[in-house]
Amino acid sequence: MTVFLTIGVVGIVLLLLALIADDFFDGVFEALGGGEWFTGAALAGFLGGVGFVGAGVLAVTANTWLAVAIGVVAGLALGFAVGWVTLALRDASSGSTPTTASLVGLTGTVVNDIPEQGFGVISVVNAGHLTRLNARSIEALPSGTPVTVTDVLSPTSVKVVPTYR
Repeated sequence: MTVFLTIGVVGIVLLLLALIADDFFDGVFEALGGGEWFTGAALAGFLGGVGFVGAGVLAVTANTWLAVAIGVVAGLALGFAVGWVTLALRDASSGSTPTTASLVGLTGTVVNDIPEQGFGVISVVNAGHLTRLNARSIEALPSGTPVTVTDVLSPTSVKVVPTYR
């Protein structure tokens, strides 16, 4: 049982090292021909599965060969799952980069008063990013007024109209 627990602990240590120095381990595994699935986290999952599941099976059945077989199967499953999740997270993206064109139609709030035909400041959420912009309106708008962006004047300024809810 000590051998299985040692393998499991090595898996945990490798996982911690992979979390700290992931780029280094990924480079090592790439050099070994591992590809994108064979990462430090996937190897740690495999070793943890072999070690801890094998120790559990050995404790229950006292059959070393059964513990090795079930531990290896569990390790492969866990290593595959960790590799798949790591690959999915690595390839995930938010899908879009906030642009000035995406500001039109957004609603926000006046932060600093907008004088008639002058500039004030508004706050909008653009693609999940809180953004403060200079804003112009054809009428004076006090702080706290809900507004809708109708036009982009420059990368840092917009034209707004009050939004009545």
